[in-house]
Amino acid sequence: PRFPAASTTWHSNDDDVYRAPPIDRSILPTAPRAAREPNIDRSRLPKSPPYTAFLGNLPYDVTEESIKDFFRGLNISAVRLPREPTNPERLKGFGYAEFEDIDSLFQALSLNEESLGNRRIRVDVADQAQDK
Repeated sequence: PRFPAASTTWHSNDDDVYRAPPIDRSILPTAPRAAREPNIDRSRLPKSPPYTAFLGNLPYDVTEESIKDFFRGLNISAVRLPREPTNPERLKGFGYAEFEDIDSLFQALSLNEESLGNRRIRVDVADQAQDK
């Protein structure tokens, strides 16, 4: 039996309206790079040693060992944890980590906001002027 021609038009062209626009892939970040590279302007990094990171919001019971452990795998050369002059037992809640090379410093900065103890610590480029 032949079907009337009209029955083939039950799906009209209106369904084009419901199609989502294609995704513009050029605006999506490429995941591997975004995951690997911290969002840091390399021009802020020191051009020569010392490659020092400022560590903020440290737990008060932090030790040099725990800092070294936090940055394990990086070439860390020194950790400085200033203490309260009036109470040498008590840390000021910030410190500095010095790295042997610029890449270690760069990698360390990618740990910004990671947890050490029970706090999310700040890792930033230390201000070069303070060591002068």
